[in-house]
Amino acid sequence: MGAEPEKERLKDIGSRLARSSLSLSRYIGAAGPGLVMALLLLLLHMFQPPVVGQISNLVFDSYQRAYPRPYQDAAVRVVDIDDETIRRLGQWPWPRTDMARLTDSLTEAGAAAIAFDIVFSEPDRTSPARAAEILRRNPEARGDYADIAALTDHDELFGQAMGRGPTVTGFFMTNETNDVRPAEQAGVAVSGTPPLDAMPAYNGAIVPLPLIGERAAGAGFVSIRGDRDGIIRAAPLLSSIDGRIVPSLSLEALRVAQGAGAIVVRSSDGSGEMGAGEITSVVAVKTGALEAPTTHEGELWMHYTADQPDRIVPAWRILDGDLSEAEMRTLFEGHIVFVGTGAQGLRDLVSTPIREKELGVIVHAQAAEQIILGQFLTRPDWALGVERVLLVVLGLVIALSAPVLGAVRGGLLALVGLVGVIAGSWFAFRNAGLLLEPTFPAFGVVSVYIAITAVSFYREERARSHIHNAFDRYLSPELVDRIARDPGQLELGGEVRQMTVLFSDVRGFSRISERFGPQELIGFLINLLTPMTDVLLARKATIDKYIGDAVLAFWNAPLDDPEHERNAALAALEMIETLKRLNADSAEDPAWPGQVAIGIGLNTGPCCVGNMGSRQRLSYSLIGDTVNLASRLEGLTKFYGVSILVGEELAARLPDFALIELDIIRVVGRETPERVFVLAGPPETASSPEFTASRDGMAAVLAAYRLQDWAAAEAAIGALRKTAPVAGLESVLALYAARIADYRETPPPEGWDGVSQALEK
Repeated sequence: MGAEPEKERLKDIGSRLARSSLSLSRYIGAAGPGLVMALLLLLLHMFQPPVVGQISNLVFDSYQRAYPRPYQDAAVRVVDIDDETIRRLGQWPWPRTDMARLTDSLTEAGAAAIAFDIVFSEPDRTSPARAAEILRRNPEARGDYADIAALTDHDELFGQAMGRGPTVTGFFMTNETNDVRPAEQAGVAVSGTPPLDAMPAYNGAIVPLPLIGERAAGAGFVSIRGDRDGIIRAAPLLSSIDGRIVPSLSLEALRVAQGAGAIVVRSSDGSGEMGAGEITSVVAVKTGALEAPTTHEGELWMHYTADQPDRIVPAWRILDGDLSEAEMRTLFEGHIVFVGTGAQGLRDLVSTPIREKELGVIVHAQAAEQIILGQFLTRPDWALGVERVLLVVLGLVIALSAPVLGAVRGGLLALVGLVGVIAGSWFAFRNAGLLLEPTFPAFGVVSVYIAITAVSFYREERARSHIHNAFDRYLSPELVDRIARDPGQLELGGEVRQMTVLFSDVRGFSRISERFGPQELIGFLINLLTPMTDVLLARKATIDKYIGDAVLAFWNAPLDDPEHERNAALAALEMIETLKRLNADSAEDPAWPGQVAIGIGLNTGPCCVGNMGSRQRLSYSLIGDTVNLASRLEGLTKFYGVSILVGEELAARLPDFALIELDIIRVVGRETPERVFVLAGPPETASSPEFTASRDGMAAVLAAYRLQDWAAAEAAIGALRKTAPVAGLESVLALYAARIADYRETPPPEGWDGVSQALEK
């Protein structure tokens, strides 16, 4: 006795374990695509293809545009040789005496450093000796102009001015090999292994004339290389040539302004920080009391300000004496001054995240400002690790949660993760100057969610396809679609809708059945019903069923069709035209039984439509008086000898179609009489003179007939026959002629209302 309950208990445990195992496998199957996507993104991020860096750059560019560095006066000025200066002082290049005057003026104003973003690599063509030589070549020259040639060379005068002030000359770095090397005005010390392999290396240089360059207090390179897209996001502070580290113009200007003796470069193995892989990289650079963190290549991440006119002083205001001595000291005393060319044709233009066209000298000036103010953008070594951890953690959370939470709540969770990542990255940039790239963690959240949702959708579609495969052969396509979308619709019931119903039947089908064997008969029906079905479907009909040679179709369910009356009428007319073509094309085909004719009944009214049948078998169909009347109208087409009969309500809804009233008749099984109409053609036919004559003639026949004016009715019939009425009215007129003859012998009873009685369905 005790063994049986124990068996049942063990069986129940086994059943629960099986169900649990099945649920676990489904859960893993649902979460798996998200986990795979997160892993793929992690691998992509680890290999760091160029596209990763490009995406990061675009994100950080958008941050800078949204929040430029707030401008603070860091005692940095730019003297701009702009268009107005060129207009006032003449075309470039100027005599070096003008540059000497500019340098002396800035020196006397107390500038801490004067850095030229101009490379004076060629002799001044206006120097006295060269000018005297030019004068001697003049055919009208008188004398040898020895007194002019004896004057001091302009380059010498400019060099003397350079020597009198705290000046810094600029030079270009080039990849073209040459023997020219920049002057070494100060030493560079390295804390750790010299990071030469990390920083940009060059093979040559373009430097100022020795008369100028060797007298300056410092020298720095002005070459700035943009990223792949040409945008300057980081300004180089260091580069190398022949194993020698050289500073940039901005870094050298800071050294000269402080009177520092050397520049100190801190490398990764000399700072205790992790470098970029196995290559010793740059960590920071220091000059005097100022230190700046750098990228591994020795660049300074730039955080640009918006356009600041207060930073710039046009050169003409200094050279023309427009500024008083007090104004000069206010503007330049204790300041680092960068001299650059902003005039048309002289511009050294670069692209920045803030501006598409920016003066290169502004980049040098802003780099100096950031170092002085200590306002830096940094992308620390741990940034990549944080981004990868976020990618993994968020990917796991979404992948493991979404299958349980569902699409909507999982989507909300993904949205929270997405917003959190972007907001955190923006907060780090805005408040700490940290460049934490949100794209991959954010993309991971979105991709994992999409992967899970897409696979889930695919599986649901497969499940729906399975339902289709299982039920398509037994249920109507509309019902199968509804069940696939909502299996809960496998319930009996329906709804009442205003609908248009069409019944179609082949005339003389019994005769055709006798002529053909079963296989030939089926082939005939397929050849007939296929084009008819194409017509119906093209006019938005729902095919309810085929009953042998008959077709039942309806409009305005399951999908709304605001023009269901017109679509049904046009479909009926097109079915008649299609049959005419089939008869013509198949006239010689032994498989086609001669001239085939069909009758069509159309009616509009309320119907109950929905899933009907038994609990074992459902069909999406419709019932109601509207349906029964449409069936009776189809049967009456044989009685009246017409192709398409339309009920009274549908006729009222087709005011522009070619409709002719035929009779008022009480059909079998229905007490209320119905006014019936023949559908003779589309709206184009209704305006033809032939149709108008037929319609008016038939109206005259009916009027006289219903008044029991038999003579007038017969006269109207005769007149209408002479006008060649529209197809089908000949049979109707013969019918009325026979009725009138009968009523002459046996008059209708008193109170006769003109209603006919159908004797068969």
